[in-house]
Amino acid sequence: MNRVIGVDESGKGDFFGPLVVGGILIPDSDIAELREMGVKDSKTLSDRRALAVDGVLRSRYPHVLAVLLPSEYNIVYQTIRNLNVLLARQHATVISDLARRHPADLAISDKFGKPELIERALQEFACSIEMRQIVRGESIPQVAAASIIARACFLREMSALSELVGVALPKGAGSAVDQVGRLLVSRFGEKTLLNVAKTHFKNYARSLRPTSL
Repeated sequence: MNRVIGVDESGKGDFFGPLVVGGILIPDSDIAELREMGVKDSKTLSDRRALAVDGVLRSRYPHVLAVLLPSEYNIVYQTIRNLNVLLARQHATVISDLARRHPADLAISDKFGKPELIERALQEFACSIEMRQIVRGESIPQVAAASIIARACFLREMSALSELVGVALPKGAGSAVDQVGRLLVSRFGEKTLLNVAKTHFKNYARSLRPTSL
């Protein structure tokens, strides 16, 4: 029986909100139970369903969530200036933390960038767990579970940030995002975006352009 750490992220493609990397340790013997629970790629679940399944997963299995809120994310990104390197570091943080506290045989993630990025980051954490990076990794139940807990955390943080600024912050990076960005700038000034958005996105420059709302 393999004790597998699944790891995945949420918020990578969203202008507003944090970057969340979630890891969860689930033995292969529980795969049938995960499927009965409805665990699958979080992108195929409604927000409500993702939040419901997340609650069950986190109550049953060891897990770690690494959250970079925009205020911290923007500082870290300015130093690293490479999203895949940043992601690898967050993945390694989650994997090494779980592996340090619980027996684990293997870690699996959805593949992004060059495989050596996570492997190098794990070496920096002195974590020697076997690491597999798989295209469409969410097909692995443990990775799908990680995608759910990461997305649920992202949704909770988005709700908190929306309440903070008094505006419902949209997901993604489309035109609706630009409109809300301009609204926030017009109400509170440019600095507000530093606390709610990822400033290396092209949406940031578009949000600063004055236009009628």
